[in-house]
Amino acid sequence: MNEIKAIKLALCAFFLASSCYAQTVEGVDYSDRKNVDKTFDMDGTDIFGQRFPSESLVITDPVTGVKITALTTSRHSSSKIYQDQPSWTADGKYIVFSSNRNTAAGGNVTFASKTAPQKSRQYYAISMANHEIVQVTTGTAAGNLLVGHQHNLAFHFRGKDVIELNLGALLADSEHGKVKDSASYERVVASIPEDLKPGGMCLDVNDSRIFFSTRSGDQASTIYSVDFKTNKTTKLVEVPFRTGHFQANPFLTGEMLYCWETGGDAPQRMWILSVDKNGKAVNRPVYKEKADEWVTHEVFAGPDHILFNVMGHIDRLRKNPTGIMSLNIRTGEAKLLGQAKELGGYWHAYGTKDLKWAVGDTFNGNIYRFNIEKGNTTLLTTGHRPNTQSPFSSQAHAHQSISPNGKWILFNSSMLTDSDIMMVPLHPEGLN
Repeated sequence: MNEIKAIKLALCAFFLASSCYAQTVEGVDYSDRKNVDKTFDMDGTDIFGQRFPSESLVITDPVTGVKITALTTSRHSSSKIYQDQPSWTADGKYIVFSSNRNTAAGGNVTFASKTAPQKSRQYYAISMANHEIVQVTTGTAAGNLLVGHQHNLAFHFRGKDVIELNLGALLADSEHGKVKDSASYERVVASIPEDLKPGGMCLDVNDSRIFFSTRSGDQASTIYSVDFKTNKTTKLVEVPFRTGHFQANPFLTGEMLYCWETGGDAPQRMWILSVDKNGKAVNRPVYKEKADEWVTHEVFAGPDHILFNVMGHIDRLRKNPTGIMSLNIRTGEAKLLGQAKELGGYWHAYGTKDLKWAVGDTFNGNIYRFNIEKGNTTLLTTGHRPNTQSPFSSQAHAHQSISPNGKWILFNSSMLTDSDIMMVPLHPEGLN
């Protein structure tokens, strides 16, 4: 009798589960819409490999007429990877970004306990084909995710271990609805000494080592590299200042650019660290700046050039030429590309690898394109930092970058919410 009762209960549970899965209500089957409530992830779930429907929206810029593609439009805060690191997977099919959509309230949880650990932003990938979104990290230790230059991989530290994440396999499995547990896509490729606490970091263009820094007291930093093939951590240089904005030369192995980080104007902002095939490290400043120049937001543009901005947002800085500059890091030859007429001038810069085109943004969220050869500029899109002209307001910093194929400008915007990710074509004329 008990066995019959157990079978009946099991069958009842089965039919109830089937009914719930089918989402049949009052005789209508809604199962084809079973994931529609995940559009903006209202539950704030942290589920590795989960997919979200596209939330993209095309907006016509009211000033320029250029079509803006808002890739994220939810109530959550979404940000592209900083402009000095790759945002696209190596095959160009996905954009990797961070978001707090794993939290129910759309904001980071600020408390932690053994039963309720603190949640952090996670990384996601958005398809260039259909704009669907996939969660690619999970848990509390994602840290800075470094997207591979050559392969569909990503790397991050977990404690002393360097973790390789197989993005290619994960995204392929997600497309087919066959995602495994997160450990199935990870492997430890190197380990660093336990007493080192990585701060700034970047992935060498050959995808086989990471450059990273640690604090060496209040006013000093030490830069190391960790090699994935040899599992060797090497001390490269110690400098008497805080370092930041690490970026590998995306065209040349063994070279990285970094800054003297002050949170404002630095005595000498930009530095190059080069390591030859024998392991010899050479550290040197680039662009010897004047005491009344404020240099910021440097980024590689080709193997031998960088772009950066000389700030002009306050009166005392305007004694010298200001604006976006190009610098040959081999010869020291500098060229001023131009300065915006808007209050404060330009802020961030990015360029194509052939040094034909560059883009700059302003404090009120307008984005311009430079024709470097002809020396002219074109306003592409406007209003991405509405109601502010201050670099210190809470609205999103554009941090724009150009897609590897040279077609798209990717940037952060506060047009719709506090921070969304948007794209505009670098050459909208070619789309007409």
